[in-house]
Amino acid sequence: MRLLVVDDEGHQRELLADHLRRNGHEVATAADGREGLDRLSEKGAEAALVDMRMPRMDGLSFTKSALEIYPDLAIVVMTAYGTVESAVEAMKAGAFDYLQKPIDLDHLGVIINRIQTNSRLIAENRYLKRKLEEVDRPAGIIGKSRAIRNLLAEISRIARSDATALIRGESGTGKELVARAVHYASPRAAGPFLAINCTSLPETLLESELFGHERGSFTGAVSRHLGRFELADKGTIFLDEIGDISSAIQAKLLRVLETKTFQRLGGDRDVTVDLRILSATNRDLETAVKEGKFREDLYYRLNVIPVSIPPLRERREDILPLVEHFIEKYNLKNNKHISGITPQAKDLLLAHRWPGNIRELENLIERAIVLSISEIIDVSDIDPFVGSREKPGEALVTGELNLEKLEKQAILEALRRSGGSLREAADLLGIHRNTIRLKINKYQIKI
Repeated sequence: MRLLVVDDEGHQRELLADHLRRNGHEVATAADGREGLDRLSEKGAEAALVDMRMPRMDGLSFTKSALEIYPDLAIVVMTAYGTVESAVEAMKAGAFDYLQKPIDLDHLGVIINRIQTNSRLIAENRYLKRKLEEVDRPAGIIGKSRAIRNLLAEISRIARSDATALIRGESGTGKELVARAVHYASPRAAGPFLAINCTSLPETLLESELFGHERGSFTGAVSRHLGRFELADKGTIFLDEIGDISSAIQAKLLRVLETKTFQRLGGDRDVTVDLRILSATNRDLETAVKEGKFREDLYYRLNVIPVSIPPLRERREDILPLVEHFIEKYNLKNNKHISGITPQAKDLLLAHRWPGNIRELENLIERAIVLSISEIIDVSDIDPFVGSREKPGEALVTGELNLEKLEKQAILEALRRSGGSLREAADLLGIHRNTIRLKINKYQIKI
């Protein structure tokens, strides 16, 4: 447990801190209330043991000030014999309990056990509250901003129909999550939900993956293979990165949308399916249509209901709720017990521009939980990985203006932000994934 001991008597303060450390707690100390508030701001704490009589700021003033900023902090005030009235006043101000000096260490242990039990109950209550809030909320969509509330309302409306929807947003904003939410809130929820990234496979393999193939239709086709459209019958199929499919696949997809039929590769019989098609892109499809790279009729078929997901930098009030969600998720995954994040670390996360959006935030919190040696995430756990606090338009690199060096550094930065994902790095740079592969080979970048 992370504790703070605030007492102006140095000998008493250190004796108490040493006892608590020997019992497995992480302890910070302060000589008065003002210094105690500074320690809370720097490192945070789950509980504080605070002397009532101190210079500069006494225990009562500390209690009132600390609980305004940290309402979950459990404060135990320590008072000398005969001044119990001041302890009662502190309890009225929100203190958890009080101890009389000289401190009975057994009694102290009982109080700390109660604090730990109370902290677990608070955490459980919050978890249950979130679960109750999620009853009417699509699973996994976290946030309290107006943009997220509007998106949730839009999902509810979209789910009632069977129309196609085109989901737009930057890489890492959660387009597939929105598609899943639409499916599971729809009458098709009992049917399958299948997702495929259209950039993850070469054209020939993508065509087979979508439409299936007959035995002998190409070298290696030793048996019939059912495609995603067939497997998604009675359900929903989600086509991510739809802007990157070839003209041949565009034509076949248009037929599915118009007639609900298609033929497997090498087949001569129509296959009829009943499914809903949702798609997503972070490309400018309107420009692609004007340039002849994307079929106009297909664009209008896909874009019956347009859905736009705002980037994380435009809904900063969602950052801290997401952080709480990811801490809970990766604590469980890694058997860790991270209790929260310091105010300074929160400020750092709120100041960051999040070019990689929610995916970047999730990767950062997972990394911090795995690497942290404390029970609370601090600036040192995230600062090395939050390298993009530049203002819009600010250069990513400084120094010698050598074009190849700048290009290599930009690729390295994009790979860092995307967690090594070539597709996401290419999206951040605004280039095709094949181009970034060539550049990586050219500059001998190891990933």
